[in-house]
Amino acid sequence: MTPVETFQDQRGYPRPQLRRTQWQSLNGPWQFARDVAGLWQSPLDVRWESTIIVPFAPETEASGIGESGFVRACWYRRVIEVVRPSGGQRLLLHFGAVDYAANVWVNGVQAGQHEGGYTPFTIDITSLLKHETAQDVVVQAFDDPGDLTKPRGKQDWQLKPHAIWYPRTTGIWQTVWYELVPATHIQHLRWTSSIERWELALEVAIAGVVEEGARLRVNLTIGDKVIADDTYSIANNEVHRRIALSDPGIDDYRNELLWSPESPRLIEALLELSGGRGEPIDTVESYTALRSVTTQRDRFMFNGRPYYLRLVLDQGYWPETGITAPNDAALRQDVELTKALGFNGVRKHQKVEDPRYLYWADRLGLIVWSEMPSAYRFTKSSIARVVREWIEVIERDYSHPCVVTWVPFNESWGAPNLPDSAPERHYVEALYHLTRTLDPTRPVVGNDGWESVATDIIGIHDYDADTDRIARRYHADEVLPRLFRRERPGGRLLMLGEQGPPDQPIVLSEFGGIACPAAPGTWGYSQCETAEELGRRYTRLLEVVRSLAVLSGFCYTQFADTYQEANGLVRADRTPKIPIAMIQRATSGSWRQPPPLEPLAAVGLTDTPG
Repeated sequence: MTPVETFQDQRGYPRPQLRRTQWQSLNGPWQFARDVAGLWQSPLDVRWESTIIVPFAPETEASGIGESGFVRACWYRRVIEVVRPSGGQRLLLHFGAVDYAANVWVNGVQAGQHEGGYTPFTIDITSLLKHETAQDVVVQAFDDPGDLTKPRGKQDWQLKPHAIWYPRTTGIWQTVWYELVPATHIQHLRWTSSIERWELALEVAIAGVVEEGARLRVNLTIGDKVIADDTYSIANNEVHRRIALSDPGIDDYRNELLWSPESPRLIEALLELSGGRGEPIDTVESYTALRSVTTQRDRFMFNGRPYYLRLVLDQGYWPETGITAPNDAALRQDVELTKALGFNGVRKHQKVEDPRYLYWADRLGLIVWSEMPSAYRFTKSSIARVVREWIEVIERDYSHPCVVTWVPFNESWGAPNLPDSAPERHYVEALYHLTRTLDPTRPVVGNDGWESVATDIIGIHDYDADTDRIARRYHADEVLPRLFRRERPGGRLLMLGEQGPPDQPIVLSEFGGIACPAAPGTWGYSQCETAEELGRRYTRLLEVVRSLAVLSGFCYTQFADTYQEANGLVRADRTPKIPIAMIQRATSGSWRQPPPLEPLAAVGLTDTPG
């Protein structure tokens, strides 16, 4: 059967922290055309050639296209059946992510545009709707495959994937959907928790004309217990309130209300907007949590206590669907499988993950380091593009309790001459401080891997395959002076400038990378031939790393095999290479029964070992 015949849109609400009932997914078959040279300027120029399954990128098998060449632009068209809203209601067209620059036409009129391949955008298309129900939507996605000044993450600029870079992602790769909203409606919200003051800060933006006397009711519950039910006035189309909660006092009771990977307690929220006469206007559902994350000298602190990070590097690719999950169940399964392997968190590497992944991490309890996909040149254009999109990333994911750390740079990518270039150092420093300004509640890893110039956590990448040498490097007497003055993991300085030993937490944020099996055309940072050898080497390596008192945690490379990079603990189809119990015991130093996992076939993946 073709992808069109087999596609089923099994995805949850695309924006989990601001949910309404009147919405419709537009995933599924769209008309499609490739504009290889990027010359077409309007829908009138397009020669429609095939059908694509949205939200899968044309480079993927699941899309029905399977593009492997260079394409500068591609076009999408779909006729949607929508009744023109009445009574002042608005119809909003939402895009989860379109890589890289999108132009949208509705009924032949250009409706809006957006630049940035990893962040969402919304267009109010009400005024462009015809009185008939059939509405014509056309999307152009422009994505120069050789442009190294745009944030592109692991997308290869060579024709075929090489080294650590993978197939390109062009065009729509997250859910497209529309939503019917009142003329005056809740447009945006943001949650900030404080366990020091035992309160939640809420910021709400209202779109449209707000009548005098309009009010916003906020109802918060944990299970069947109401913990707050307050009504607030609205000023300048905004609500800014701190919601004080009753402090339980005793730590045992406090801990029961706090969110953590071990106890992911969420607070459900219902927000109701009413007009000046008290009539209901808009209702949305959301959620939040009480938790704090910070650093204290050389320790990572979670909910006021030192917390040891057991992370795994996760690049978020699937064999037939690229960076788009096959469905919502696949995202949930990745969270469950990561926890079953003994990890308490992931470092989402060179990808801004689908909000549905963050939803499941919030629900099931998994912490996330959020990393900005890199541009690879240092120019005025790349600086502007990275900064603009990074601000959108932080704004999109700020309220997710699972997100505990921001990582704007990885391994000096986009700033390749940090030791010798003052402008590049200023760039990294500036983005660190901008991130801390936009979100003072989370630590920031300024440049993960090496060459730190401004950071709250020092991340070190060290793929030394000699376990004994790793033990000596990080476990010797006076380890900090020697490590930061003499050692060069990856051949690079760990910190720049005239600084003494650091007083920040140190995390071994990339290591391991053991490939198994070492099949032709695949690679890893080191290799082994059998599952038994992988089990022995992983167990010994993790025993050593967990014993290193200088570390506040680790991030093993990596969760799943990714194209030619065969160094995952599980295969690309998520089949574990060695028993889950063995991985969990080595990762965490203990054993507990993991929750039952659905068969891989149930989430649209094969359960046949690859």
